Amino acid sequence: MDSSLHRDVETVEGALSADRNGRLQISSREGEADEDDLDRGYLLEVWSADGKLLYRSEQLRGQALGPLPTGSADSNRQHAHSLRLASGMRLRSISRVHRLADGNAVIVRLAVSQEPLWHEFWEMATVLGIGLPLTVILVALTGYLVAARALKPVDSMAQRAAQITAEQLNERLQIENPKDELGQLGAAFNNTLARLERSFDQLRRFTADASHELRTPLTAIQSVGEVSLKMPGDVSYYRDTIGSMLEETNRLTQLVDSLLTMARADAGRIQLHRVEVNLFDLAGETVGLLEVLAEEKQQTILIDGNRSTTVKADRTILRQSLVNLVHNAVKYSPEHGEIRLRIHETEQDAIVEVEDSGPGIAPEHRTRIFERFYRVDKSRTRAAGGAGLGLSIAQWAVSAHGGTIEVQSEPGSGSIFQICLPKHVSSVAVR
Repeated sequence: MDSSLHRDVETVEGALSADRNGRLQISSREGEADEDDLDRGYLLEVWSADGKLLYRSEQLRGQALGPLPTGSADSNRQHAHSLRLASGMRLRSISRVHRLADGNAVIVRLAVSQEPLWHEFWEMATVLGIGLPLTVILVALTGYLVAARALKPVDSMAQRAAQITAEQLNERLQIENPKDELGQLGAAFNNTLARLERSFDQLRRFTADASHELRTPLTAIQSVGEVSLKMPGDVSYYRDTIGSMLEETNRLTQLVDSLLTMARADAGRIQLHRVEVNLFDLAGETVGLLEVLAEEKQQTILIDGNRSTTVKADRTILRQSLVNLVHNAVKYSPEHGEIRLRIHETEQDAIVEVEDSGPGIAPEHRTRIFERFYRVDKSRTRAAGGAGLGLSIAQWAVSAHGGTIEVQSEPGSGSIFQICLPKHVSSVAVR
């Protein structure tokens, strides 16, 4: 508005002049407000330097655009300012000194109405005052409805998850769209349920199998003792009875030791004491422990390979894994059979292979033989005194060192268990 006033006052000054008698002449009144519409166009006053009114727009109806000018012309040089007429109309006015062609100075006052702007301002304020709260309420309501609809699957999944107990771990969440974020969340939850289900199944199976394995030697001890108390006999008879009881007790002790080892491993309470271990020497030590069992079946155990292969490992735990593998090989290989241990290495790993001449393992059993209490041939294994924990302990012992254990076998052609250990020690959780 101020910029428009400056332009208009320059136009008005160009239209001002004085006649021969010194009277003010206005050559053009273009842009001046109409009689019936003061909101359009400008309003004009022209004063002489001595405070005499020379011209005033008729539309002002005698109302002055501010106080009467006093003093010199230069003292009346003003900037744009706002004022209100006696009628209540709000104006924006500018005053400027202008010199006519004859050298006389006049004071030009130009004003425009602010009413249209105030009208637009109050319209905008009214619209904002009414429309903004309504808009906020509408947006909030829409957001609530959209959020409620978007989160409805979450609420459904939460209710469904709350209904799943330990006895219903086979249940799964229903997923409407597996590709969106909620679908991925539901899939992750279902995967967690699947893992929990497997863990609970393993725990139930472990408890049932452990109870069964513990009950078998205890029942045998009880039966032998009860029969011996009822049957009279000599020293030799009672010696055989006590020997049978001790044999079952030894089997029970081995089973309890294995269970304790697995329990401590699961709890992460076994700490590795790594030292430099020569695998060839460790294999020889293992064979020495089981040589008596092999001689009973007239079996041959051979060791070949790299004599200098070493790893950083806990000697006791690693030996336990080898003992279990070789013991299995002796147990499953036939009389006069051959068992071979091979040690070799690659740039990154040290490898120990235990090969037997047993009946081999069918494909459907190879993926499960490392499960606790799992037996390929339950009757034969029980006769040989096994509880189905040897391979599980061997796998744990190798995994504790950051290694892997694999089996290669075909029915009728024996089995090869391969232990692969990293030569460079890394931080591995013992579980």
